[in-house]
Amino acid sequence: MKGQKLVIVGGGSTYTIGMIMSLIVEKDKFPLKSITLYDINHERQEKVGRVAEIILKEKYSELESFNYTTNKEEAFIDVDFAFIQIRTGGLEMRINDERIPLSYGVVGQETCGPGGMAYGMRSIGDMIEIIDDIRKYSRDAWILNYTNPAAIVAEALKRVFPQDKKILNICDMPAAIMVSYSKILGKEIWDLVPEYFGLNHFGWFTKIYDREGNDLTDIIKDSILSEGFLPQDSEIVNDPSWIKTFKRVKVMLGDFPEYLPNTYLQYYLYPEEMVKKEDPKYTRASQVIDGREKRLSVLCESIINNQSTKDEELHVDIHGRYMVRVAASLAYNRGDIYIVIVQNKGIISNLPEDTMVEVPAMLTVNGPKPFAIGKIPTFYKGLIEGQGAYEKLVVDAYFEKDYNKALQALTLNRTVVNAPLARKILDDLIEVNENYWPRLNR
Repeated sequence: MKGQKLVIVGGGSTYTIGMIMSLIVEKDKFPLKSITLYDINHERQEKVGRVAEIILKEKYSELESFNYTTNKEEAFIDVDFAFIQIRTGGLEMRINDERIPLSYGVVGQETCGPGGMAYGMRSIGDMIEIIDDIRKYSRDAWILNYTNPAAIVAEALKRVFPQDKKILNICDMPAAIMVSYSKILGKEIWDLVPEYFGLNHFGWFTKIYDREGNDLTDIIKDSILSEGFLPQDSEIVNDPSWIKTFKRVKVMLGDFPEYLPNTYLQYYLYPEEMVKKEDPKYTRASQVIDGREKRLSVLCESIINNQSTKDEELHVDIHGRYMVRVAASLAYNRGDIYIVIVQNKGIISNLPEDTMVEVPAMLTVNGPKPFAIGKIPTFYKGLIEGQGAYEKLVVDAYFEKDYNKALQALTLNRTVVNAPLARKILDDLIEVNENYWPRLNR
């Protein structure tokens, strides 16, 4: 197989080490000629880059070259794949995304509700610039984006790059949920074949099969309802917040037993309860700063000081492995089935054609070949149409610089549903995002 040239955009991320480990574990399926890390934050990029260099030297001797840089041309010239994982504004702005809605008794979460809108409005401009830069130096590279909030970013990129067939938006959350299904079933995640429909962070598994075609859905449902549900992926297995989130699946399945829900639906189905469990003075972003950020910083310093990974725990999580396997299927025409984000175009026949839906697709060298879903029931259709309208209005507000569209979006969102409250939250978000959002005309 041809060795691929890869650039990871957002190379200073705390997720990059896990991605490097995933590339090593999956190197037989996705062999690489070169890896480049690119970030605009020199300090973070330097630390992660030095660690990645040590890991690769020890565990990926076949790799011909490795580099980390803050120079766009150096990063993007003549690459085959670009993985994009950026966070415009960093965790400091995520604190505002969560704190402001919570101060009004509304869900404060980085991808859902007002926080998701704020993050999305920050992400759009940087994503467009990055893709323009990649296309300047590598016209035919596959661009795999997993920057959040993926639904809003995907809607914006569809409008700006309508003819670019080599941009694919992906989220690893369905896969992280399937890791827990595989634990229940005593199987590997790669042995499971899902049927799924929805929007990003807003969907349902209708069936789970094994590769022999056996329907395992009822086994999973019965286990969740009787035994509960817990995260199993290494990145989140011991995280108290994620443990509570996965436990909530039992409640959602009890209320709506038809399909297996994405964990993020808790914010839309039980918004008041989600607010009660959060502390506006110490949000999820603060937990990440004091948790994963510090752990990764200590790990990096230890590896750099010792110039070795000996005695260090280096985890391979589903976040990285999913992305790498998606890339492998595209690169080598494997035709593997993964859940990805694509334009509807009749896939879900009773939803608008231009909606960016999240569905299973066969991934080939010519791109994703999504499977038809057909009509979905009224309850799910209604939820999706409301959420989809919110996402489109957020993107409208960004491109049209329209305050009223932003207000309509927040009012429509199930976590708010109150126009005066939406206005107060929006005004506060505008103030703290002054350096990131376009100026919205009233």
